[in-house]
Amino acid sequence: MHRQLFVIGKKNVVFQTHYNPNNYYQHLKTMEIFDPQVAYGTIDDNKAISLIEMVRHGIEFEIFDKFAKKGPFSMNEWSSYLHLSERTMQRYKIENRTFDPLQSEKIIEIALLYNKGIEVFGKAEKFNSWLETENVALGKTKPKMLLDISFGINLIFDELGRIEYGVLA
Repeated sequence: MHRQLFVIGKKNVVFQTHYNPNNYYQHLKTMEIFDPQVAYGTIDDNKAISLIEMVRHGIEFEIFDKFAKKGPFSMNEWSSYLHLSERTMQRYKIENRTFDPLQSEKIIEIALLYNKGIEVFGKAEKFNSWLETENVALGKTKPKMLLDISFGINLIFDELGRIEYGVLA
């Protein structure tokens, strides 16, 4: 097992990994995406390329689980968003499996959306409440009900942009 210490902002983060030590950068990049303190706007072209690589390699269940526990979504909701049964999610957890690229992409999309929502609303609690409230601009649908498809995630991103800039039409 390899241990690596990273400093992110003022926080020290220790990663333990079974990967080759040359691959620890993927873990750092993964953890940045799942940290709500990292602003959505900090995703530049280089980080976007890193995200693509992360999706291609897949996200380990352990990393996903740490993020999922901090968020407002139940494991039942996550299984719906990822189009996996709860039983399959349990197997992933027991075996610490890696999600395939399609599921990894969805996890990252939701993580980025969540970071953007916190950035727009200022607090996770306010954004979580908004996700649970029917939204007229989204067809009187609760935003979290749209997280199972990329098109729905994009609609929520667009709505967050309108809220951010005060365009409430």
